[in-house]
Amino acid sequence: MSRDSSKNGTNALPVESMLSDFGARLRTLRKERQLSTERLAEAAGVSVGLISQIERGRGNPSFATLAQLAHGLQLPVGQLLEPSETQKVVVRKDERRRLDNHGVVSGDGERIELLTPDLNGALEANWVVTPPGYDTSATPYRHNGEEFGIVLSGTKDVFLDGVRHRLEAGDSIRYASTIPHWYANPSDTEECTAVWVSTPPTW
Repeated sequence: MSRDSSKNGTNALPVESMLSDFGARLRTLRKERQLSTERLAEAAGVSVGLISQIERGRGNPSFATLAQLAHGLQLPVGQLLEPSETQKVVVRKDERRRLDNHGVVSGDGERIELLTPDLNGALEANWVVTPPGYDTSATPYRHNGEEFGIVLSGTKDVFLDGVRHRLEAGDSIRYASTIPHWYANPSDTEECTAVWVSTPPTW
């Protein structure tokens, strides 16, 4: 990773681009394994600061460091160095990653599955299934960015600063995430299935 590949041919990537690409790949692999930077640092025997620096594209790891990171991620060094062009772009239905409570359905029954290959892009898309009576009014959300949602089946109430917007199957909504917002499934019998998109990613 420390050699300037731009000197090896006109088609080689600049070092800065390579390091940025590698940092994004390391972050993806870490998140796929649901590891915090602290846990990966402990498993790999490196510092948290070094991992953070590498993931932000500001670190130039030695081969020894790469080997330690690969060990911490439990994968071959070659797989860690796999170019971004070969990264996954399609997410199969049975390969969706569960985001709620580290892969376990939360106590209230909501299920969230990641539809994008990772959380490194400009947006995050989720498959969201909420049970009858689901309600998050006790913990309103508010964060930077924008959200878009479309209901596929059932009914979903979206509250924006206290104003209710009822969505039936086929209805969609877009709003600024800086507005306090929460959700509810008003049905007593039917779960709601929806696709929700956030930019930037919120997880």
